[in-house]
Amino acid sequence: MNPRFPKLLLYLLGGLLLLNLIQANFTELIYDEAYYWQFAKEIAWGYFDHPPMVAWIAAISGLFFDGEIGVRFVSCLLSVGTMLILWMMINHPRKNEYALHFFVLVFSMTLMNAYGFLTLPDTPLIFFTTLFLWVYKKFLEKNSLARALVLGILMACLMYSKYHAVLVIFSILASNPKLLINKYAWAAVACALFFYIPHFFWLFESDFIGVKYHLFERPSYPYDFNDNTLAFLLNLVTLFGFTFPLIYYALYKTKIKNLFTKALVYLTYGVILFFFVSSFTRLVQTQWLVVISIPLIILVFNFMLENEKVRNWIFKLGLLNIAILLFLRLGLVFEPLFPIHYESHGNKKWTSELHDQIGDTRVVFENSYRRAPMYSFYTGVETYSLNNLFYRRNQYTLDQSESMMRHERVLYVSEFIEKGDIVYTQSDGKVLHGNFYEDFETFRKLKCKIEDTPLIPGDKKDVKFEVFNPYGFDIDLKKIRFGLVYLDKYKKIIEIYDLKDVQSVKEISLLKSNENTEFTFKLPKKVFNPTYLRLGISEKGQPYGLPYGLNGETQKLY
Repeated sequence: MNPRFPKLLLYLLGGLLLLNLIQANFTELIYDEAYYWQFAKEIAWGYFDHPPMVAWIAAISGLFFDGEIGVRFVSCLLSVGTMLILWMMINHPRKNEYALHFFVLVFSMTLMNAYGFLTLPDTPLIFFTTLFLWVYKKFLEKNSLARALVLGILMACLMYSKYHAVLVIFSILASNPKLLINKYAWAAVACALFFYIPHFFWLFESDFIGVKYHLFERPSYPYDFNDNTLAFLLNLVTLFGFTFPLIYYALYKTKIKNLFTKALVYLTYGVILFFFVSSFTRLVQTQWLVVISIPLIILVFNFMLENEKVRNWIFKLGLLNIAILLFLRLGLVFEPLFPIHYESHGNKKWTSELHDQIGDTRVVFENSYRRAPMYSFYTGVETYSLNNLFYRRNQYTLDQSESMMRHERVLYVSEFIEKGDIVYTQSDGKVLHGNFYEDFETFRKLKCKIEDTPLIPGDKKDVKFEVFNPYGFDIDLKKIRFGLVYLDKYKKIIEIYDLKDVQSVKEISLLKSNENTEFTFKLPKKVFNPTYLRLGISEKGQPYGLPYGLNGETQKLY
């Protein structure tokens, strides 16, 4: 047995792995996991909302098991691997005496606990951040080309996990500027870029669609101290529960004695500072901060080994955290034990009840990249999220789900249908209706692009725009109609117009496959005070009509 790992720690980690596997098997998927499972159905070098690592680990899990554990198996392994690597980064001579304290410290952290069995983008991010820091520690001890290349591979793995990983990389660089003149460090960068080339190509081929949405098209909100900055500060507390005062006290008292400790401190403060500033422009989610748990575990445990009082209090408060977390984990499986309805409750029930009514009829969920994959996961039936101007683009904008619905009999489910052919109740109590479409046909991948020209509402001059048809077939112009929305400065819809005066530049009746077609229209007069506009296309001929799609980009007026 490796003396680097005390028997007690190995027993604890073995028990933790067993616990996480059981939890992974008996806890129903949450909506984000179902969405990433949908990613994994089409293995690619990238996806709309995230790099591909989360889909890859879900796909690998599915090679070993079916059901929920078939999405989460690799996540359970990564969690234990993370704790082993963290242990190896602690060099204190007395650490073996306090293996139990180390376990309590890590297991008492809220999201470190949750990511022990959930498959989300932060799951691989946590693991590869830990592994990256361990190899960086070895690199500081002795520069070598081999270690540099491993660092490069791990940087690529970090970026394949989540784009937030750039904070990890730049924080380390900020802590050690001499890396800029280190030939081995540049070798690591070159290696990382080489292995990241497939994702760069994917971004280019997809026209950076996800990046554009998250940076430029995503609706924003006016700043509110309680919702933004105060919520950010509360998130810093939520990460650590009752131990949070001692965690941050240990960080504050940490003395930088070497470059590795400096890297850990810079990483922690760098992430906190970045998202503190971000809180003035957007809502900061708790999981965005989880990466600071990794450097803090190392810093805090080293501090605990030197401070008996802090060690004892973190141990006691950590046990209290663990007791609460274990109760909540039990509640994820048994709903009556959970204080509120959670998204892991009742998904098998509502999907089964709907399936009992409609059999294997395919289902189109309007504006729900959450319900669509959840229903597909638990029933095996193909689904599609039809996104319109009231929603957002997502992976269903890119994948082949739409083609699986074309000319099929489908059930169309929408929150805006008040009385339909089918009615069912979601797990949260929301009642939804659906109508059957006997020959469903949509063209949501059509792309509209307005020419670069001043856009002035009510201007009488013609505005030119192009429609690109990416499908492998021509589309009859009689099957589509055009619309336009004006949006406010927060990119929220304030006015919708049916464009009646759209004219093709040439006399045509078809949108030719893989070709651009030019049209003109006049901008409607504004009623309110819009800041942006967006074009949309809807399909004629459907029995109930469909709202306009997200076919154009958000463009600024004037």
